[in-house]
Amino acid sequence: MSDILPLTIGVLPTHNHYGLRNTQALAGVSHVWQDFFARALAEQLGDTPDALAAKAPAPRDPAVEPSEGADLLSQILTQRECDVKDTEIAPPEPLFLPIAELETELLPPPPVPFAAEEIVAQQRQQNFENGWVRPIVVNAGQPLPEPGPAPEPKPLHLPIAEFELDLLPPPATPYPTEDLLAQQKALDFDYHWARPLILNNLRLAA
Repeated sequence: MSDILPLTIGVLPTHNHYGLRNTQALAGVSHVWQDFFARALAEQLGDTPDALAAKAPAPRDPAVEPSEGADLLSQILTQRECDVKDTEIAPPEPLFLPIAELETELLPPPPVPFAAEEIVAQQRQQNFENGWVRPIVVNAGQPLPEPGPAPEPKPLHLPIAEFELDLLPPPATPYPTEDLLAQQKALDFDYHWARPLILNNLRLAA
């Protein structure tokens, strides 16, 4: 750090001035690169007998490598002969979503209800399984519980028809007047004509 000297503006010393040395070194390198670029440009332009521009290009086989631009031209012509049609892009239409709550015909049909006989049969089967089959299956192999006290006897309720009129059979329907007259006429005929005649015949036969 002691070799770097503070300089004032306008003073160009030649002793221990690194800035001057760097400038001189860069100037030499710049001359070297200028010579290299000049030689490379001369080889490209053909100033020397070994220039790349002076060499003739190698012949090409048209069966393997087509002529320059032929494949591109054929592609362009093929694209021009294509039947190009414009596709119209329409805006999206609103989607109709039916609402089953408002349109009842879209709902699935309601299930057919069970008949009363089927409901009674199902309830009996369920009571049988819960009250008889299930306890036997669950308690299989388990020790039997100790029996508890038996239920106390309850007084037997015997309904009395004299006091509970709803237990009596319904009264018979009375006969109409015409039926009563016809029965009475037939009864009078049996007692006053047919019965005495039959008894008299029996006495004669005996």
